[in-house]
Amino acid sequence: MYRVYGDRRSGNCYKIELLMSYLGLAYHWVDVDIMAGETRTADFAMLNPNAKIPVLDLPGGQHLVESNAILNYLADGTEYLPDGRLQRAYVLQWQFFEQYSHEPYIAVARFINKYLGLPEARRRDYEAKQAGGHKALAVMDKHLETHPYFVNDALTIADVSLYAYTHVAHEGGLDLSGYPAVCAWLNRVAEHPRHVPMSDVPGYVADRAEA
Repeated sequence: MYRVYGDRRSGNCYKIELLMSYLGLAYHWVDVDIMAGETRTADFAMLNPNAKIPVLDLPGGQHLVESNAILNYLADGTEYLPDGRLQRAYVLQWQFFEQYSHEPYIAVARFINKYLGLPEARRRDYEAKQAGGHKALAVMDKHLETHPYFVNDALTIADVSLYAYTHVAHEGGLDLSGYPAVCAWLNRVAEHPRHVPMSDVPGYVADRAEA
């Protein structure tokens, strides 16, 4: 059975939970409290020296980190990762977009607000993330005006990557009402028969990290 180390409020960790639910995979969940410093211990450094979650424990004792790398590993050979060379490149294209043009704004604004409580010392940083977040949403909305999903007109891990933080963008102060195509896409993703909301994922066994 897989073991996943993560924080269930984290969009990057939710990506893994969501895909595993879609695939019907059993796994053991280990809660890691990043605010309590549990990723900065010597024990956790053996899982990921970069001190970040999620971490996927593979059968055989190996570890895989970086959420989009984990998605690609789990989706290989399934309907959520296309076979064609160009189609796979398109999936990666959107995943790189998510990491470099989307997450640094939408996810960081959400972190400042939801995790830190929007302290006055971070307000300027929070406000500075808004323009970049709206730019990313506008790019997504333009694409989704003519496509039901991001790649191949079918749900793939490109959608999983982008759904995770987009559907909670309002928690970082980003109003989605101006992006009707994005909103329609969010509804389509949520209609998947094995879709589960963030922090409400069945079929796993959870415990506390010993880190």
